[in-house]
Amino acid sequence: MIPRPGENLTVRLADGRSVGYAQYGTRDGAVVVNAHGGLACRLDVAAADNAARTAGVRLISPDRPGIGGSDPQPGRTILDWTRDVADMLDQLGVEHFSAMGWSMGGQYAAALAWALPERAKRVAIIAGALPLTEPGVFAQLPAFDRIYTRLSQRAPWLVKPCFSAMALAARATPMLYGRLAAGQVGAADAAVLRDDGYGEFGRMSAEALRRPAGVVEDYRAWMRPWGFAPEQITIPVDVWGGQQDELVNIAWPRELARRIPGATLHERPGGHFLAHLYYPDIFARLS
Repeated sequence: MIPRPGENLTVRLADGRSVGYAQYGTRDGAVVVNAHGGLACRLDVAAADNAARTAGVRLISPDRPGIGGSDPQPGRTILDWTRDVADMLDQLGVEHFSAMGWSMGGQYAAALAWALPERAKRVAIIAGALPLTEPGVFAQLPAFDRIYTRLSQRAPWLVKPCFSAMALAARATPMLYGRLAAGQVGAADAAVLRDDGYGEFGRMSAEALRRPAGVVEDYRAWMRPWGFAPEQITIPVDVWGGQQDELVNIAWPRELARRIPGATLHERPGGHFLAHLYYPDIFARLS
């Protein structure tokens, strides 16, 4: 598939690493930084382009280190990424912003709220997880996430070929890849993949998985301590959870909202991909 304009942008950080990013919405709107999910990349908010335009939002979606178009940073932490974002925004001439993070990206959005309170205006955590280092949380993840995480920690040589095979399948037959993915999620999320286009999911997945070592490091990073507690966040936060989410514990959004001071909880009909159903509402809160 032909990349859309604005999907293969690059900025060079002060330490010499390059960050790949996509930009959607309007060029001069209120900036919202997206933290993509796991097994995903900068393209996971492509479906939000029209909603961002309507809301007057400039949606900037960077790849995390080692994913897609971004150079690797072995051993990175969640807070390391906040420094990358601050540097990237400096390069782009952006001072203040809001942020959103979906699934694995939820903890990265939370980190922006904690680490950059003087620049971040508001943050949305969408279908996000509790800190996985807290007792009992990791065991509540879906089996495939637990397996990928443990293999990434203990046997990266074994899981890298798995990610390579997934990337090959997504590149070769994106439509089929999207259809097969829809069969692995609940009915609510299967409907989202169908409506957005199975091929679009396949296109995003092919880019997300093309650097298997980066995917391994992404799984390793989310098991490292956050470096802060949800209770320490001081800026406004919206926590979104799907009532039919079959990929994360549906009690997690409620617990995050309880623990983050002043957070607003939005529990809505939908699954793990609920953002695709509520982008206008999400942007209305962030812009």
